[in-house]
Amino acid sequence: MNERIRSRVVRLISAEGEQLGIVPVREALNVARDEGLDLVEVAPNSDPPVCRAMDYGKFKYQANKRVQEARKKTRGGQLKEIKLRPRTEDHDLGFKIRNMKKFLEQKSRVKVTIFFRGREMAYKEAGVKLLERVAEAIAEEGTVDQGPTQEARNRMSMVIIPK
Repeated sequence: MNERIRSRVVRLISAEGEQLGIVPVREALNVARDEGLDLVEVAPNSDPPVCRAMDYGKFKYQANKRVQEARKKTRGGQLKEIKLRPRTEDHDLGFKIRNMKKFLEQKSRVKVTIFFRGREMAYKEAGVKLLERVAEAIAEEGTVDQGPTQEARNRMSMVIIPK
């Protein structure tokens, strides 16, 4: 940036984006200062290096904003987990489904896990039916990303993503 540019000649680009040609670095600095801007090296590895007249503070601010926006979008990838049992009652299931809908509205993914104990392990189809019932109940807010799968001997799960 400005006096730290080591090259003798640079390819100069104006603040509006038009190429002004290959000029000595001193002349490029004068052009940038006349417009009240900084001279920033944008492509140092090219021959000759490419420099642009721009407001460096504004450039840094916008770059920081872009990074924050990207981070905000990836944050939606959070995974929330809801745990159920095959014999979960209707009222409790309704409560869990309301929580799932809330998570999906916040753009989080939801993993629904059913735990089996003892003789319940012989009735895996009851777990599949329960997961299908849950998927049907939240069909407006989300879609099933990964269908019902057996994770371990005593666990079955499914992943739901927001629409």
